[in-house]
Formats: sequence, C-alpha cells, structure tokens
Amino acid sequence: MKHFNITFKPDGKQISIHAGATLLEAAGQAGIILNTVCGGKGICEKCVVNLEPGAQQVLACQYRIQRDITVTIPPTSRFFEQKILSHGIDTQTRVHPTIYEKYQIDSADKVFGLAVDIGTTTVVAKLINMADGQCLATQTTLNPQTQYGDDCISRITYAQTDTKLAELQKIIINCINELTARLCSQASIDAKHIYEMCVVGNTTMNHIFLKLPVAQLGRAPYKAFSLDAKDLSADELSLQINPAGNIHTVENIAGFVGSDTTAVALAVDINSARDLTLVVDIGTNGEIVLGTGDKLYAASCAAGPAFEGARISCGNRAAEGAIEAVVVNNGDIDLDVIGNSPPRSICGSGLIDAVAVLLNLGIVDATGRFAHPGKLGDSVSPAIASRIREVNGEPAFILAENTDADAVYLTQKDIREVQLAKAAIRAGTKLLQKKIGLKDDDIKQILLAGAFGNYIRRESALRIGLLPDVPPERICFVGNAASSGAQMVLLSHQWRQQACELARRIEYIEIAHEPDFQAVFADSMSF
Repeated sequence: MKHFNITFKPDGKQISIHAGATLLEAAGQAGIILNTVCGGKGICEKCVVNLEPGAQQVLACQYRIQRDITVTIPPTSRFFEQKILSHGIDTQTRVHPTIYEKYQIDSADKVFGLAVDIGTTTVVAKLINMADGQCLATQTTLNPQTQYGDDCISRITYAQTDTKLAELQKIIINCINELTARLCSQASIDAKHIYEMCVVGNTTMNHIFLKLPVAQLGRAPYKAFSLDAKDLSADELSLQINPAGNIHTVENIAGFVGSDTTAVALAVDINSARDLTLVVDIGTNGEIVLGTGDKLYAASCAAGPAFEGARISCGNRAAEGAIEAVVVNNGDIDLDVIGNSPPRSICGSGLIDAVAVLLNLGIVDATGRFAHPGKLGDSVSPAIASRIREVNGEPAFILAENTDADAVYLTQKDIREVQLAKAAIRAGTKLLQKKIGLKDDDIKQILLAGAFGNYIRRESALRIGLLPDVPPERICFVGNAASSGAQMVLLSHQWRQQACELARRIEYIEIAHEPDFQAVFADSMSF
C-alpha cells in the first residue's frame, strides 16, 4: 500500500500515513487535536482545514488521503486552542492581577510561566507567555525516575527512606530544570523572566516532587499525606527560574487520583457537562472520571506500562521507527511507522491496532490465545498465515521483518500484557457504572485524555474491549488535557479556585475494595 507525507502548518509537523486514511487520522498521528464534536461523522463541520496549493477547504474527518499534502489548520478547528483561549480564559484574567507588583515587572514582554505535567513515564513542560496566554514552546522527555521502576508502586517502594525520597525529588527537579533550559533556548528568553510555574501529576509524582512522605500510598487505605494545593518559592525547590518565582501545585483528589486528573477535569469543562460523560486518561496509572456537572465520581486503574511500550517484546515509546498503526490491505497487513523509517518496534497505538486486527482475523480468540495455524481455514490469506510462527518457544505474529534480528512481533505473552492493561481500565469503568447504576449506552460522551489516548483508533479500542460499548462517534480525543489544565491554572486565579472546588467535589471510589472487583476484572480480561 502506498504511503503519503502530510505536512501540517503552522505546526511544522510531518508524518507518513497509508493511502485512504483521513486527514483527521493524520492529524491524530501528528499529535494535533482537531475539533470534532460530532465524532468524525462530518455533521458538525468544525474540523475545516485548508489544503495547499489554492487553500481548498475540506473537512479533515471526511477527506481521504491519496497524495502528499500540505495542510494549514486554522485556530477555530483546534480543540484546545478554542477551549483555552476563547472559552476558558477571559482577556482580563490572563495575567494574575498582582503579578506586576509582586515581581516589580515593568514590561509585559518579560512575563513568562511554565506549565509542567509530571507523568509516571514522561514529563511535559510548556513555556507560556503570561501576557496573552500563548504557548511559546513545548518540551518533553522520559521521566528519569523510570530507572527505579516503571510504575508508581516501584517508586513508592524505593522511596521508603528520607534519603531515597530526596534522591527521587532531586532527579525530577533536575529534569524540570533541563526542560526549562531547553524551552528558554528554543524561545530565546532568559529564565529569570519566568515568574510562575504550575505543576500537575498523579499523587505519587506530586508527593515526590514536593518531598512529601509516600510510604502510606503503598499500603491500605492508600491515603495521601496531603491533597492540598501548595505554593512554594522557586528557591525552596531549587528550580532554575526567577528565584522569587512561585511554584503552584494543583489539588489531588485521592491517594491514586492526582492533580493531573483535576487538571483534565478542568480542561474538558466537566462542570458544564449535562450529558453523562466518561473521561479516561490512559497511562501507566489510568484515571477515570464519570458523571455530569452535578455529580462526579473518579477511580484509579493500575494499567501498567504496556500501552507505553514497556513489558512488550518489541515495545517502545512513540519514537522514530515505532509502528503506530496496523491495517489489513489486499490480503496482508500494512503499517504506519513513525518517521517513515524501517519498523524497529511497536508503540501503544500500534499495539492496540495489532491486537484488534488479530482478533478480527481470528488469529487470537476471545480468551487471548493464539489459534493453531491449521485451524484458521480460508478466512486468513496465505500471506497473513505465514506471519504466524514461534518465537522463543511461544506463538507469535510477525508484524515486520527487515532481517531476522530486526523482526517486530507480538508474542502470546504480549497479548496477555495487553489483556491485563485493558482489563484494569475496563474493570474500573464497569465498577463505577455499577456503583451508580449505568449501562454502557447511558454514556453519551467518552473523552480520551493523555498523549497516548490521542493516537489510538476508536474502532480498535472498542474491538479489544478497552472502552464501554458505545458508537464510535461518541468517543472524542482531547490530547494532553492535564497539560492544558495546568496551563489554565497557571494563567488565572479564577481557574485556580475552580480547580480547588472541582477536586473537592469529585467523589473517589476505591475500586479494589469493591466486593466484586476480582470477578469484574476477570470478566474484563476477555476480548
């Protein structure tokens, strides 16, 4: 199958994608969130983009790619630009009213802030112009704490003493300082002009950042040392911005639902939701929020790092050479690979696609077991059947084969890892639904948050049972909403207060303590 290069302006991003994909899918692979309130059905006409040459206007969700294209995306077609700059923040509240007096600033050209999202696996930092709310630069990196474990429990176990807790704190502080230096270099500004920083993360990341005790997070009843917002000087935390600058951390909700979830709920304006809405932030520690503006419930799901490439034989983060999409075409499979380079690994979105394809072809059954090649019959082409082999003594499916050493494959163990990860998310959702007496069809909107959530295909997520069984058009992608919420809190005292109120209103449900947790989890393992 042919692949084409799509360039997005003014983002300056380019991706390669298979022929027949929509521009909406291409934007998603580029990490660009378009405004598709109708779920990509072409009804709302909110995702209008311009094609070059000639500035032809098309709907991104309807236009299918058959050539190399340069696309210009207007601000009105972007989900969070519209949310933050129009709906979210009024012009008069974009700069804290006292910021000029507090720091004795005489020019709006020298007022900057940082919005930082500390994830278990990755860290995202945005440099914000405090005068107009614009994001000037974004930098990301792997959370260097992963060397001490790829999940929260591993970090909690390591940080049992004050010395080791201080060590983990120093690592994340150094990481943020490095991102700050890169942002300043990218935007050609001096770090002394950064006066405010807003930091969000799950409760464990929040506590480590603030050097608060974490041991109690690792044992029942999993209570946080503090759920409160904190304001500290940059000097106190050794953060390399203006020494008098203020560091604000957002309120946590519970022991395993942190300030990142508060930020997500704020960014998607869950307060205004009239229809029943499910927000799912898929990460190493998945968080879900379910309800309307009147009543909201939250839960945490230990999904593990499988969707971020860890514990998968050929898994990797979304880096160059990672398979990000898998489709069936002309009797064989076709791949979209990040960077349009030879495939060397598979990332989370490709993993979900691949498992969905194997299920649809009958190569993997509902229990997650590989079928015997001799029992597949005529439903599987010879080209696809030839990909079913043994690797290290267990059944496997070969996705790509550059050389014997460079083959990218999924094994039986990899399928089990996907089952465990998706079952954690699905069981959490089912138990919240059961708690308030809701069926799948009662959920009118599913918002997928997180950098990873933006890249997966709705149909593939539904096929593997990751999400409630709803029509695909009810599923919307909202990107790194935690980072967007942090940006809102950074810019406005009004949003800071609303975040506080929201965190206190969301009722946390400890799903592991529900009487039927084990039964629901086991049932959710099936595809």
